[in-house]
Amino acid sequence: MLEVLLKLHNMQHTACAKSVSFKTRHERANFLRHFFRELESRGGFKIAPDPRNLGQRHIQTVVDLWRLDGLKPSTIQTYLSFLRGLANWLGKPGFIRPPAYYGMELAEYQRSGIGERDKSWSAQGADVDGLIDKVAAFDPYVGSMLRLIRAFGLRKREAIMFRPNECVVNFADTGLPLAEKQGEEYVWVRQGAKGGRPRFVPLNTPRRRLAIASAQQVADWDTHAHTGDPDRDLKQNMVRFGYVLRKFGITLKGLGITAHGLRHEALIEEYIAITGQEPPLRGGGEGLTREQEEAARLAVSRLAGHNRGRASAAYLGAVLHKKKGGTKVGAGGGAADGDAAA
Repeated sequence: MLEVLLKLHNMQHTACAKSVSFKTRHERANFLRHFFRELESRGGFKIAPDPRNLGQRHIQTVVDLWRLDGLKPSTIQTYLSFLRGLANWLGKPGFIRPPAYYGMELAEYQRSGIGERDKSWSAQGADVDGLIDKVAAFDPYVGSMLRLIRAFGLRKREAIMFRPNECVVNFADTGLPLAEKQGEEYVWVRQGAKGGRPRFVPLNTPRRRLAIASAQQVADWDTHAHTGDPDRDLKQNMVRFGYVLRKFGITLKGLGITAHGLRHEALIEEYIAITGQEPPLRGGGEGLTREQEEAARLAVSRLAGHNRGRASAAYLGAVLHKKKGGTKVGAGGGAADGDAAA
């Protein structure tokens, strides 16, 4: 029955009328299969129930196992979301209760969204540009993607699906207010954008222009070409991306860095360029007024593809000023990316 449900519904988003990525489908299917197997192997049930007969005792049992295993809040939130999706497929909306119903403490399931560790490459002692050059010499496609992440703060999927020959537009074509103009040309980031939220980024630094030129060079086979290898589909290009990074030690177990850490690098540099100071994550930001801090955080959030300034806390660290009287606090905002831990 589970396989039937997956075949019928696994492409669907749990909250919106749209399809989900292959990655989400794969992870959701693997989790649900493991969930039912775990009821037998560790949960004390002689046989896993038919999904249609799933009861609160089954959910409670597995939640207790998660607590025993010490799963991260972000993982628990994701797993509960997958279970809510299953409940919706079965016509049981609301069946999965809030975490507190299952006896969980707030700290066990709520993500703070505040960056506590600098995940940028430079913070780990990596030669950022030198390492990217080595990757590019081995695989120009992946090297180009890394340059895009470094220059524009893209997510991995955005970099792989990026179309450099059609993304550069004049400021007049962006529809942005004249007061926000930061350059004559902008880059339109839309393919692969999370939540379907496209954004415009000014093409106003040498690093960004170099990244675009590099991407256009590898995508010179068609006007609508993306930066991935044209002989591979999206899934294959994502697999290749991971393989190349592992080959050069760009992993947490290797050099202690990931592709997402390069996104952190770009966003931290944007904050420094705007404020002239290091972010709170690096012990800076003390000399800024509340208004200056808010403006910088909003700019960083928009570069990252978020609408709210508080999302920047995942990259910059805790907000130093609160709106009431500018009092300094260790407050932050909501979580930024679901792929932030990547």
